[in-house]
Amino acid sequence: MSGSKKKKITKADRLKQILEEEEKRQKEEEEARVKYEKEEMERLEIQRIENEKLQKLEAKDLERRNEELEELYLLEACFPEAEKLKRDNRFLSQWKHYIECDGSPDPSIAQEINTFITLWKEETNETLEEVIEKSKLVLNLIEKLKLILLETPPYDLQGKNIIQYQESILELQELLHLKFNRATEILLRQASTLADLDSGNMEKVIQDENVTLYIWANLKKNPRHRSIRFSETQTGFEIPRILATSDIALRLLHTHYDHVTPLSPVLTPSQEHISIVTDFVKEEVKSVQTAVSKDLQEENKQENESNSVHEEETKAEGQGDVEEQMCPVQEEPEATKYEMEMKLLSETVSAAQELLLENASEKPYFLEENEVDLCQFTTLGGVYHLDILELPPQCKPMKGWMIVEILKEGLQKYTYPPETTEDLEAENVFPPIEVTLEVHENVIFFENPMVARWDAEGKQWKTDGISNMSYKSEERLITFNLETFCPVTLIQDAHINMPYQSWELRPLDVNKVLLTITTVFTELQIQIKENLCMLASIKVNNKNHSSILEEKWMTPVSFIIALKKAGLNIFPTGHSHLYVVINYKHPSVEVKAYRQMALLSSAFAFCWSKWNTACDSKKTVFQVREHLLKEEPIRNPNWTLLMFSGDRAQSLKINESSDAFSEALKEETEFHSTLYHMVKDFASQEAMRAVRHSNCQFVDSVCHMLLSTRLLSYS
Repeated sequence: MSGSKKKKITKADRLKQILEEEEKRQKEEEEARVKYEKEEMERLEIQRIENEKLQKLEAKDLERRNEELEELYLLEACFPEAEKLKRDNRFLSQWKHYIECDGSPDPSIAQEINTFITLWKEETNETLEEVIEKSKLVLNLIEKLKLILLETPPYDLQGKNIIQYQESILELQELLHLKFNRATEILLRQASTLADLDSGNMEKVIQDENVTLYIWANLKKNPRHRSIRFSETQTGFEIPRILATSDIALRLLHTHYDHVTPLSPVLTPSQEHISIVTDFVKEEVKSVQTAVSKDLQEENKQENESNSVHEEETKAEGQGDVEEQMCPVQEEPEATKYEMEMKLLSETVSAAQELLLENASEKPYFLEENEVDLCQFTTLGGVYHLDILELPPQCKPMKGWMIVEILKEGLQKYTYPPETTEDLEAENVFPPIEVTLEVHENVIFFENPMVARWDAEGKQWKTDGISNMSYKSEERLITFNLETFCPVTLIQDAHINMPYQSWELRPLDVNKVLLTITTVFTELQIQIKENLCMLASIKVNNKNHSSILEEKWMTPVSFIIALKKAGLNIFPTGHSHLYVVINYKHPSVEVKAYRQMALLSSAFAFCWSKWNTACDSKKTVFQVREHLLKEEPIRNPNWTLLMFSGDRAQSLKINESSDAFSEALKEETEFHSTLYHMVKDFASQEAMRAVRHSNCQFVDSVCHMLLSTRLLSYS
């Protein structure tokens, strides 16, 4: 029993054990302190070496900065050259139009367009077919005026010209609609002669590339004939009894264009921007004039010295020498003039590019209740002009003649429901009209479209007065109830494809690239070559989707307009940041990045990076790699991760699969002031040669598309 008992620990043993543990703890602490100090010293030494290395690299970058910027300036001369070509083309197109003498007016010349409008106003008794044919010219003139406003750089547009062009657009739009009304009246006068044998009512459908017209005249006034469906279409109405027994005509004029929505304001620079550019130009002119005067004084001095030395030479020889010496002096001002023009163009182009990326601080106007916010939504598929018209007096045959009473006031609208009614149950007597419309086949809706009606008094689109809306996506039919007939349109969120999920820009051929933008709903592939763009392919919900725009080459501005009209809006505006969560980047940084990416795009591929959201607004991060045309497609290409601040480019140590973001410089790389010199460190001579020989219009078009999509801020 006693042997199995544990030995009792004495106080001395316990004290000894405590001392040993304390000694061991102190020893461990000392070892840990020594280890920490050693590691800290090593870390500080590594940091010191790294800092010294960075300081040397920064000093080296600063030392060659001016040289690199000068070389970049020479490469970026392609932008003013491209702008000069665009100006020359505008003048050339005006000249071609002048010498063709085809009878159509030049819309940019006020006298010509005013004469055209006046002469067309005087033309009467035009049929719908004639108006539709003439509308092709009118729509072309409107399109030309809109393109002038969009393609001309803001600094070249004078305020009076903007007002002139916009007034011409509005006059042409109003006159075209007036002509459709008059032609409708002429047709309705003959309704009785065009009546359908079965129903006894008149029905007519006219289809064209720009408009589709549906007209129904109620000649029989049969109260049971309340369902109207136009032949070979799904378009129609369900009308109440009171309309079925009235002398009315129903007209649906579907214009595939929108002449109802107010014109968008033209992008114009602020006075601050104008003064900056003006001051720059004045300084440039002054410096160039000073340099020229110095050169001329120096040449005159040399000439005088030469004349004094050779005073005794023959007069004939002297005269010849003077002529020879005068030649370069005469050429100098011409060269100087061109240099000044290009410097001015370069500055105005840069300022215009930055203007494209400016974000508005607030919405342009206060919204009323039920008003459609045109900064957030966009109209698609044109406008459906719905009208209930009073049936005009019909033509009557008499002794071989057709007699018709022409009303002085012209075509009149039938008011439904009446403005005043004594019936307490007016909703039952004048119920809403059911309307079924076919959605334009060339427009893509990624969600069910919304319907908006035009409020003529407030000059705005509104969503009230519309009920029981349903949409059949397969048949592309939309049905809704409308309290009163008026123009209606379909609207969609303008930012439904923003922000983007990813993007890539890669070369396809000499001066030809492919820009791929992937969003939640779609993947767009856009080809760019010279001064043209084309929609190469489109996928909706990962399925190929055919579009009328595919394989059609257009100028960048026309291409952007066409994509927007088709519902493929990937072009943010100055107000888009108010509706989309974006990764804001400073406009000056974005502009420099897009310009230099465009310069390199003929030999280098660029791709989005998830780390672009991790850096601040004055830095951008993206991937780049050399991509020569002879290379076979690489399954897992080796991308280089670059960070660019507008003034400095560097290769990052991290990659796309790293766990955390770090601005640490990649080993054995250096800082550079431009992207061009950054990629030059790892690029082949062939790639750099391709960059230097890029077509100026091609570079300008790529840059314009990058500026318009704002990939670095909206992805």
